Amino acid sequence: MKRRQRGVALLSVLLVMSLALLLTAAMLRSHLLMLQGSTRHLHQVQLRQLALSAEAWAKLALEATEDDRQRVHTAQPWAHVVWPFATDGAQINLHIEDLSGRFNLNALLSEGRVDRVAGQRWTRLLGSLGLSPLDLPATGAIQELSQLRVLPGIDGALLRRLEPWVATLPEDAALNINTAPAQVLAMLDGVSMATAQALVAQRSDDGYASVQAFTHDPLIAGLGINSQGLGIGSRWFRVSVEVSLGTNRLRLVSEVERERKTGRWRVVQRRFLPPISSENSL
Repeated sequence: MKRRQRGVALLSVLLVMSLALLLTAAMLRSHLLMLQGSTRHLHQVQLRQLALSAEAWAKLALEATEDDRQRVHTAQPWAHVVWPFATDGAQINLHIEDLSGRFNLNALLSEGRVDRVAGQRWTRLLGSLGLSPLDLPATGAIQELSQLRVLPGIDGALLRRLEPWVATLPEDAALNINTAPAQVLAMLDGVSMATAQALVAQRSDDGYASVQAFTHDPLIAGLGINSQGLGIGSRWFRVSVEVSLGTNRLRLVSEVERERKTGRWRVVQRRFLPPISSENSL
């Protein structure tokens, strides 16, 4: 009888110890998860601060163009900006793009008038991308490309095809011929893709001094290119920053504008994105 009681007591002790071990393991696991969560949060805070610092550095590079407001070209500091500081193991990639080097959709969408030249260029751009003609109604200016999804015949796949080549700037924003890629220059009347590629290949880093100098370039002189909507300057840029720290990554995309009256640079829009996501929620 006593032996049986001792066995029951021993079994009870073992059960209590097992339960205590289980509870301890659960507490340790909960504590570990909490530490991991705190570490991830600290890393994200650090990544954001680094990304914002890179954005501020990009704005300084843009401010260096103040001496030549009439022209924007790839010989200026903004086009070659890099992150110059050591950051304790973090890697920072920084890029600035002139958004005036893209086709401005708002030139088509403005209410009350039809811009025939912009419409023709739009059709040629679609054709060069292998896309079917698409008439955009005069719905008024938009702020983001994703707003077009409400229109019939437009889906995410189409917008992703268009995204690298179009922008949503004020309707009077001119196409900067000093930064436009061949795909965009090929939408000008009479300019083939081969000619556009040749124009970009021989375009000097400091670009054209005027629109007239561009239209008189020997490669396109005599084509009768309409200079409407063309320019050599810009006030709108996109700053893209990607930061990596260990296995953690973060991407920041900011739209930056130079105010016409004050000349000050301001961030119009700022988005923190995963590295593999699209810059627009299409």
